[in-house]
Amino acid sequence: MTDIDFRPEYISFDCYGTLINFHIEPTTRRLLAGRVPEAQMPAFLRDFRNYRYDQVCGSYYAYEQVLQDAYDRVCRKWNLELTEDAGKQLGDAVRSWGPHNDVPAPLKTMGEHYKLVILSNADDSFLEGSVPKLGAEFHAVYTAEQAGFYKPRYEAFEYMLDQLDAAPEDFVHVSSHTRYDLMPVHDLGFTNTVMLDRGYDPHSPAYGYTTVDSLDQLNTLLGLGRSNAAPAA
Repeated sequence: MTDIDFRPEYISFDCYGTLINFHIEPTTRRLLAGRVPEAQMPAFLRDFRNYRYDQVCGSYYAYEQVLQDAYDRVCRKWNLELTEDAGKQLGDAVRSWGPHNDVPAPLKTMGEHYKLVILSNADDSFLEGSVPKLGAEFHAVYTAEQAGFYKPRYEAFEYMLDQLDAAPEDFVHVSSHTRYDLMPVHDLGFTNTVMLDRGYDPHSPAYGYTTVDSLDQLNTLLGLGRSNAAPAA
């Protein structure tokens, strides 16, 4: 998406990591209580992230249990004692997080011109607390709980399309995650996709997305902030 004259009907977003600052490391470190040497901590965190991804590749079930199961699996791999309420502690941490500092102002500007949509890998209760922190008006907020599937399952994105009676070409889809979002939407025919690069995932340029470093940069690509920037119909 390099043509700033393109005017989508919707701009859809991943929420956690892309808009909300997904800083799960402090809670994970606290749960481990020094049982993993610092030199090995990056490897543990990488494994935990990979198991979280694997847990959501099946059918939907509650996100706190996803976190619990992923944490249990990585602890078993590392021969560590399990923590019975890890999922609740991690879930409470997610609910407490706020937006990245660079999100609210440009997102509000974007929302004054376009219909904003969230498709999130979490339960309704998480989004009920997180969305008001973003400081923008959203046309729709969809969750894995509503869809019955987590991303990267195609059904999650198809749910969003069905609910809006829309087609992939009606969207710019924005995410900081290649595997959860940008790869599956490419497969589904979304041609206007944006990686908001926050350093989570390695780049996969074959998937044809545009990379930006900030929502301000995306607003520039959309022609916002200029006198001739017209709101979407």
